[in-house]
Amino acid sequence: MKAVIVDNLVKTYDKGKVLALDKVSFEVEKGELFGLIGADGAGKTTLFRILTTLLIPDSGVARVLGLDVVKDLWDIRKKVGYMPGKFSLYQDLSITENINFFATVFNTTFEANYHLIEDIYVQLAPFKDRIAGKLSGGMKQKLALCCALIHEPKILFLDEPTTGVDPVSRKEFWDMLDRLKERGITIVVSTPYMDEASRCDRIALIQKSKILGIDTLQGILSQYKKRLFAVRSNEMFRLLNDLRQYEKTTSCFAFGEYLHLSLQQADADVPATKAYLEAKNHQNLIFKPIQPNIEDAFIELMEIHDLQNG
Repeated sequence: MKAVIVDNLVKTYDKGKVLALDKVSFEVEKGELFGLIGADGAGKTTLFRILTTLLIPDSGVARVLGLDVVKDLWDIRKKVGYMPGKFSLYQDLSITENINFFATVFNTTFEANYHLIEDIYVQLAPFKDRIAGKLSGGMKQKLALCCALIHEPKILFLDEPTTGVDPVSRKEFWDMLDRLKERGITIVVSTPYMDEASRCDRIALIQKSKILGIDTLQGILSQYKKRLFAVRSNEMFRLLNDLRQYEKTTSCFAFGEYLHLSLQQADADVPATKAYLEAKNHQNLIFKPIQPNIEDAFIELMEIHDLQNG
């Protein structure tokens, strides 16, 4: 049995005027760490709210642990842990009070299930009497995860858990997820950070309410067939404009201190492209071949999707 099955899920808002999910389909294996990656507004939160029985889809089917999200919502709620994107615990309760409250909701106790959260709670213990509203972003994140785990869920849904958190806390959080996965817990996590794709067993790229692709990170990258180059000069903005106007350019986007450029004839167009840029008086030009990253693959999938949909 699959941990999650989503089949042609559709959800709209504002009486059908705003399309949040457009025939979304995917499956998650038991024990898998599955990542849903996309920008704000792509549909990630709507999908998570449906899978945790907080929203009803307009059409399509969604099953969690074999249970229907509409018909079996009360059974699902006992078996899933949900960490929403916005910190939603009680700001005026302490760390201990928040955990005890959520344990009580599920007819258990902090003591009975302490083993489930021990690895995380030991980092919170020195501040156990501090109210949640006074915690740092990383500490709030750990507290929310404790509250989502205290009733021993079979599957965790984590909606953008590392957004707004410092890089060290982000790494610590993903390390915690790896340990939870080792215990057999299925984890479905959404993130706008492309670099976090490498921490997932498989990823689904989502944009504008549609799934663009589902595979392992290497599987997604292997679909990128273009020859890619990193280019820079003293005037990056002018370089970007010149390359986008160049007839041999297929695509050109800014990535940190370089532009990522693909050409119609790949290596064959390199000499002509360099000559074109030199004629445009670009100084200290760097032009080198590179391997695509997940952002390159995501952009290409978006372009393919846009072409297919006019």
